[in-house]
Amino acid sequence: MNTIKVQSKLLLIILSFYLQATVVTGQSKAKENGYLYNDSHFHLTNYIQEGITAAKFLEIMGDKVGRSTLFGIPLQQQWSYQNSGKFSPSYYLQTDAPLYYYSFTDAYIAMQYKSLTKEQQDRFDPMIIGFNPADMYAYKHIERVLKTFPGVFTGIGEFSIHKEFVSSKVAGEVASLTNPALDSILDFAGKVGLVVVLHNDMDMPMAKPKTEPAYLTQMKDVLKRHPQTTIIWAHIGLGRIVHPVGYGASPDSEIGQRPPNHIDIVKEILEDPALKHVYFDISWDEVAKYIVATPETIKKSADVMNKYSDRFLFGTDVVAPPDQKFYLAVYDMYAPFWKALTPETSEKIRKGNYERLFDSARKKVREWEKINVKN
Repeated sequence: MNTIKVQSKLLLIILSFYLQATVVTGQSKAKENGYLYNDSHFHLTNYIQEGITAAKFLEIMGDKVGRSTLFGIPLQQQWSYQNSGKFSPSYYLQTDAPLYYYSFTDAYIAMQYKSLTKEQQDRFDPMIIGFNPADMYAYKHIERVLKTFPGVFTGIGEFSIHKEFVSSKVAGEVASLTNPALDSILDFAGKVGLVVVLHNDMDMPMAKPKTEPAYLTQMKDVLKRHPQTTIIWAHIGLGRIVHPVGYGASPDSEIGQRPPNHIDIVKEILEDPALKHVYFDISWDEVAKYIVATPETIKKSADVMNKYSDRFLFGTDVVAPPDQKFYLAVYDMYAPFWKALTPETSEKIRKGNYERLFDSARKKVREWEKINVKN
C-alpha cells in the first residue's frame, strides 16, 4: 500500500513538472509570436565605427523584436584635419574627406556575438561586410572571416555598389555592377549558402524621367548570373534622393511618353522566373516615407506585397539606436501600411520570411564550415 502511495506521489510530482514545463514553453512561444518583427537590416556601429554593444541592443529589442541581423558599416569616414580642422565628422555628409573600407568591423561584430550566451546568440544573424567589392580578392576576405569565426556568420552585407554620395567618396576604385569582383563575391556566397543584403540605387540621384533607370539593366544582369544565391535588394533600390522611378513625373514627360513606374518595375522582377532568388527589404525611414506618402501609394504597395508576400522583408536600417523608442520609429512609420496588408502577408513580411531565409542560410553555412574549417 505504501509503495502504491509513493508511486502515486512520484507520478503527481512528475506530472506537475511536466505541466509547469508545458506552461513555460507555451508562454515562451506566445511571447515569441507576440514580437512585432524580425529585423533584416540593422547596423550596430556607424561611419566612424562607434555604436552600441550587442548586449545593449538586446535590451533595446526587449520583447518587441524577435531576431535581427547584426552588422556595422563597411566604410570608415576619414577625419582630415586639412578638411574639417578640429571638427570630427561622424557621418559621410559632414566632410569632403574620403571614406575607406574598414575590415576590422567583421572581427568586432564576431566578438560582440561571441560575448553573448547561446540563447542570446540565437536571436542574431551576424553578417560579413568588411570587404571592398571592387577587389577580386574580396571573396577571400569573406572566406577567411568564416574560417576564423566558425559558427558566427549567416550572410554578407549590407554592402553597396551604387549609393548616392557614398560611392564617389570611397578611396580607390569605384565599385561597379560590371566588375567581375562582384560576380566572384556573389558566386562564393551562393556556394556557401550566405544570404546577401545588397545596396544598389536603381537610378541616379534626382534623375529626370526617362525610359529606364540608369542601373536597372546592369543590376538585373548581375542578379540573373547568380540564380543559386539568395539576394535581398536593400531599400527596393531607393535612396535619400533616389526617388521611386516616375516619382513626381507628369503624364507628358520630356521624352514624350509616360516614364516607367517603380512598382511596375518591381513587379516585373518578381514575375521573372530567372529572378526567383531575389527579395526586397523595405528598410529605412526614407523608404517608409514613399510607401506611406498617400492612401494611393499605400494601396499600390500593399497590392504588390499581398500578391508576392514571400518576397519582402522588413528591416529598420537603424544605426546604433540609443533607446527602444528611437529603434521602433521606422516600424511605427509603417502603421497605416501594416493595416493595408492581409494578416498573412503582414506576418510573413515582419517575421516569417526572415526566419525562412536566415534559418536556411544558418544551416547551409554551418554545413560548409564543417567541411572546410579545420580544427
